[in-house]
Amino acid sequence: MTHPFELSQEIELGATPEQVWDAIATGPGVDSWFMGRTELGTSAGDPADLTMMGHTQQATITAYEPGTRLATRSAEAPDGQFMAFEYLIEGREGGTAVLRLVQSGMLGDDWETEFEAMKAGWPIYLETLRQYVTHFTGRAPSVTTVFRPGAGGPDAVWKTVTASLGVTPDVAEGAEVRLPDGSAGVVYYANLPVNLGVRTDEGLYRFIYSGTDRGDALVLGHQNFAGADEQAAWDAWTAERFG
Repeated sequence: MTHPFELSQEIELGATPEQVWDAIATGPGVDSWFMGRTELGTSAGDPADLTMMGHTQQATITAYEPGTRLATRSAEAPDGQFMAFEYLIEGREGGTAVLRLVQSGMLGDDWETEFEAMKAGWPIYLETLRQYVTHFTGRAPSVTTVFRPGAGGPDAVWKTVTASLGVTPDVAEGAEVRLPDGSAGVVYYANLPVNLGVRTDEGLYRFIYSGTDRGDALVLGHQNFAGADEQAAWDAWTAERFG
C-alpha cells in the first residue's frame, strides 16, 4: 500500500543565485555534490535522469525557471509510487542565496523507514553542496560511487571508517584526517555513527551508513575535482575493509 509524504529542507549558501542554479540545474553541477551521474535538460518536459551503479532512475522536468525554480517528477510505478523534487532559490543581500528543497511523492509499504532514511540523508548532501559552491564552484568532478552491502552495523562501520582516516570514533567537524592515499583533509560533516564528510584540496568524500530492513550497507560518494579517477582504488579499499 502506498503512502504520501513530503520532506522540506532549507540551507543558506555563500553563493549567488546563478551559481546555485548551475549547481542544482545542470548535470555537472549536481554531479559535484550528489551521488552518481545526473542528466538534466533545459526546459519542461526534458529528462532529469540519475544513473548510479548501472541503474538509471528516469524522471522529467516539470518546471524550469532559470535562477529561481526547478521541479522534477519520476514516472509512476505500477503500484503508484513516484518521487518529485522542487528546488526554490531566493537571492539575499551580499551575493548569497537560500535554497529550499521539497521532496514529495508516494512511498511503499515500508514508507516510514524510507522517509526516516531520506530525512537523515539530506543534511550531508546539502552540506556537500555548500562545500562545493564555497570551494570548487564551476569545476566538474570525477565521480566515485561504491555500495557495499553486508558492511556490518553502524557502530562497526563507523569504527572502521574513522580508524582508516586516522581518527577516533568521536571525531567532530573540523577534525583533520588523512585519506588512505595519504591526502590530508578536514571533516566538514559528522553525524555519528551514520554519515561522515571530508574535504581535501582536491575533492569531497562521503562515507554513509545505510541501514534498512534489507540489511546494512556502506555507501561511498566521492568527487575529485582534479580529474583523478578513484573508482578502482575505493573499490579495493572497501573490499579490503568490509570484505
